[in-house]
Amino acid sequence: MEMPRNHFKAALMEGRSQIGLWCSLPGSYAAEAVAGSGFDWLLFDTEHSPGDPLTVLPQLQAVAPYPVSAIVRPASNDPVLIKRFLDIGAQTLLVPYVQDATEAKAAVAAMRYPPKGIRGVSAVTRATRFGRVCGYAERAEDELCLLVQVETRQALDNIEEIAAVDGVDGIFIGPADLAASMGYNGQLGHPAVVAAVENAIARIRAAGKPAGILTADTAFATRCLTLGTTFTAVGADVGILARQSEALRKAFETRGA
Repeated sequence: MEMPRNHFKAALMEGRSQIGLWCSLPGSYAAEAVAGSGFDWLLFDTEHSPGDPLTVLPQLQAVAPYPVSAIVRPASNDPVLIKRFLDIGAQTLLVPYVQDATEAKAAVAAMRYPPKGIRGVSAVTRATRFGRVCGYAERAEDELCLLVQVETRQALDNIEEIAAVDGVDGIFIGPADLAASMGYNGQLGHPAVVAAVENAIARIRAAGKPAGILTADTAFATRCLTLGTTFTAVGADVGILARQSEALRKAFETRGA
């Protein structure tokens, strides 16, 4: 059996822009509902959601028949969590809160088998199609994709050294935590935060790495795309559900009993 191709990684390496959706609802039913919406990628979050490997597995299974790439965000830069997500078949991970090159190297090591890394070896996992992918251990690295998240002032200061780490395939800017780190908690539109994000995009691109971001602000998402973000998340499932349900009810607020 052939190794599954990582279409997200291929597009990233070719510089093709990909639009994504954040998924914080842990159910596979919700994941399948948005899988056919036309997004290039879906991010299954386990950092700021109740999700874990046991909820992500059915999400990966639910979206597998659809033409969309799945990305998983572990709760932390933890080699055990990374190993578990890779073993259940995740091919692209977004590792949060990477502050410097040392932490980026740790994430890379967790993605790779010895002698290049520390990923534990198991021959019979969903990732290997239960032992049916020939040469999985030797070829897995070709189709695995590591994105690291910079989300503090310290991390932004270290963009170039993080980008220089072999095995880092893209750098994602976390605007909410960055705003908090800069003293503007909850003020993502503050001019200083916007300037820092725009500068980070330019520096990531100058360092030769794809840049990514999450923003529900359509105008700012368009701005980021213009500046060169390659993987851009433009909304979140739980936010859409909350805001759109509010808007629907508001449309009838003068007609209620």
